[in-house]
Amino acid sequence: MAIDLTALRAHFPSLATGLAFFDGPGGTQTPRPVADAITATLTGPLSNRGTVTPSELNAERAVAEFRAACSDLLNVPAHGVVHGRSATQLTYDFSRHLARTWNAGDEIVLSRLDHDANVRPWVQAAERAGVRVRWIEIDPETTELDLDSYEQALTPRTRLVAVTAASNVLGTKPPVRRIADRAHEAGALVYVDGVHYAAHHLVDVPALGADLFVCSPYKFLGPHCGVLAAAPEFLETLRPDKLLPSPDTVPERFEFGTLPYEVLAGATAAVDFLAELDPGTGVSRRERLTRSLESVHKHELSLRARLEEGLGSLGDTVTVHSKAPDRTPTLLMTLEGRDAREAQAHLAARGVVAPAGSFYACEPFAALKLEDPALRAGLAPYNTADEVDRFLDGLASLL
Repeated sequence: MAIDLTALRAHFPSLATGLAFFDGPGGTQTPRPVADAITATLTGPLSNRGTVTPSELNAERAVAEFRAACSDLLNVPAHGVVHGRSATQLTYDFSRHLARTWNAGDEIVLSRLDHDANVRPWVQAAERAGVRVRWIEIDPETTELDLDSYEQALTPRTRLVAVTAASNVLGTKPPVRRIADRAHEAGALVYVDGVHYAAHHLVDVPALGADLFVCSPYKFLGPHCGVLAAAPEFLETLRPDKLLPSPDTVPERFEFGTLPYEVLAGATAAVDFLAELDPGTGVSRRERLTRSLESVHKHELSLRARLEEGLGSLGDTVTVHSKAPDRTPTLLMTLEGRDAREAQAHLAARGVVAPAGSFYACEPFAALKLEDPALRAGLAPYNTADEVDRFLDGLASLL
């Protein structure tokens, strides 16, 4: 079986504009069922959580269903799911929580491949705690992580390794399980940024070896929010600052203030939508997600191959910097004699949305000596072969 693209695209009002969206790595378009779930929750009845009135019970249901959906998506217990405003906010929060356990002279290991949201919070926490930062470098020839540098960075003083599961600009997917196993051997925790990865693959947090894993539903057809997943037993060991009356149970102790119930409902609807793209005969939601996201992966890989072939036909006028054999359908490119923002504007005038910039990827741009801006083309489940051709034709007309 395969994804029925016509049926899929019919759920997205924004696609009716005729625009072709290649900006999925920055946030996907939203299907109608997600918007409907948000509206239905907001219009309620809705109150703060409780167990007496229908409006209180609706709020409780939104929270419970959100945790259950993320549990199925990430393969973690429901009470190991923490909601946050964004992955960046969650990483800042947990950098502070974890830094309380560090001592001067300890070390952490970060990756040059990562989005700044999985770099700066740790760098700043390390500075405050008197902790040394070591780095996993990028091999510029392959745009993969240099695992020799990782071995050199690990020491008996390492307390944390933070690494992406997939680069938001290059698409490179590091061997996270191998990295995690070595970190655990050294006695360190592993924090995985799965924001870009979760948009293209079914996540299995235990299989990745992540102690903490973050992702963002708005990268996979949902609303703007963040999700952190961890073993509840591990979360029990962390004691954040909190208001006296607020819950002290896990995961509620990490969620400050009233939760946005409508956003939670939208995220649940996004997971359900993904599960039905090509569910096969799966009975459980996890089974349906597995089948559907396998089909998404095949579809996106076929489009990536078409895009790469077309870019190759443009010759030396386009340099594609995404080189790793194992990567997502995301390509970063620079253009001979052209500013990437000129290309962005040229494509936009033809109804093609492809952004230019450095995309918060400060470390990869510096490590690979890339100039800001570069042009990024990222594929999503709703993209088509015709849209890829429109992108290529638009780029060719500029060059």
